[in-house]
Amino acid sequence: EERQHRLNREIMAPEVRLVGPENEPLGVMSLSEALRLAGEADVDLVEVVAAANPPVCRLIEYGKFKYHEQKKAAEAKSKQKVIEVKEIKFRPGTDDGDYNIKMRNIRRFLEEGDKCKITLRFRGREITHQELGLALLNRIRDELADT
Repeated sequence: EERQHRLNREIMAPEVRLVGPENEPLGVMSLSEALRLAGEADVDLVEVVAAANPPVCRLIEYGKFKYHEQKKAAEAKSKQKVIEVKEIKFRPGTDDGDYNIKMRNIRRFLEEGDKCKITLRFRGREITHQELGLALLNRIRDELADT
């Protein structure tokens, strides 16, 4: 497994911006000085933001740091809402009973936060009367305008 963060002697920058174990800034210092502080505190020097100039490093136990990163990622994943696209199919000759049931389902999907795709399917010679399909789509749009 590839590590995302460089530790201790893997860090190449001559100078680093150091952050203490309790997230307190310790300032910019040489890498050797930062490694000495890490050794004295018996913790790892973890490169947190490699892209910064100078790179930001933190004095922390790597196992503990990795555990907190995993917890943060899991919490972010659990909080995100997956939006599904629900599809409802109509035909130009859809009767009122079926139409009302489908409209009720569309409203329910929208209230639950999902997106709804409405498909109008023509079969056979129905395609010659596209104005019926367009009227149906306009009726659906008008009824859903308040939702």
